[in-house]
Amino acid sequence: MNKTESKVSLWFDVAASALFSDEEKKRIFQQLASAITDDGYLQLNCDKHRSQLQNKQSVIERAITMLEKSLVVAKPRRRTNPSKTAVEKRLEKKRKQSIKKIERGKVDV
Repeated sequence: MNKTESKVSLWFDVAASALFSDEEKKRIFQQLASAITDDGYLQLNCDKHRSQLQNKQSVIERAITMLEKSLVVAKPRRRTNPSKTAVEKRLEKKRKQSIKKIERGKVDV
């Protein structure tokens, strides 16, 4: 049984932070809604390691990665059309499959 109190809690006030612009703060609130309290604090806990120092480093790294990921804007997907050769290959394969099925049918004698 681990009797040491090595748990670390991180509370980061996103709303009052001067590090982020208003748009970035809005994005963080949208992306990390489950980890942000009603007061606007990002709350993270860590008790993986037996050392409090390791837990502190772990929770800080996790907070930084979470904030970085929430600020990344996904590039919108551009819709593309299949190439002419790809369409022809697909149709040729369908024709061959169709002929194969027809040939399996009953033969008139």
